[in-house]
Amino acid sequence: MENNSKMQSAITYFEKELNALRTSRANPKMLDNIFIDAYGTKTPINQLGNVSVPDSSTITIQVWDSNLIKIIESTISESNLGINPQVDGQLIRLPIPKLSEERRKDLTRIASEYAEKSKVTIRNIRRELIDNKKQEKKDTNLSEDDLKKYIDEIQKITDQKIAEIETILEQKKSDILKV
Repeated sequence: MENNSKMQSAITYFEKELNALRTSRANPKMLDNIFIDAYGTKTPINQLGNVSVPDSSTITIQVWDSNLIKIIESTISESNLGINPQVDGQLIRLPIPKLSEERRKDLTRIASEYAEKSKVTIRNIRRELIDNKKQEKKDTNLSEDDLKKYIDEIQKITDQKIAEIETILEQKKSDILKV
């Protein structure tokens, strides 16, 4: 059902936003929303070097083009990750500092905001689908019973997707609050 896939893409986007939030554990996905001005275009870091996680508190980037090291370093420094890159030849080390209690609370608040936006998106998709079906009822001979059955079905899917967002959010919050 295409409505299910629209809602699922809202959840996928939500998960991508959450992956960019920094926990105390090194995760290469933290760099997913950082783009470098390279070769006249915005390029993801993972296309400019090998990104790896040698231990739970470090990410390394083995940069392929040494001309880009300064740009990558400054872009990461200016990002909202709160990480200070350390350059060693063509290797950039990103030590992941432990999060303060205050920063953890900020991150859980941000994660909750992302969740709320995703729920609104899903509810908007639901409203749009129901409006389309009501229009279809006017235009064709769709019965009141068929419309009601469709609305109930959409509501069931909406409830499932919102519950899925809550589950993902709670998992992320526990990751953030874990010391």
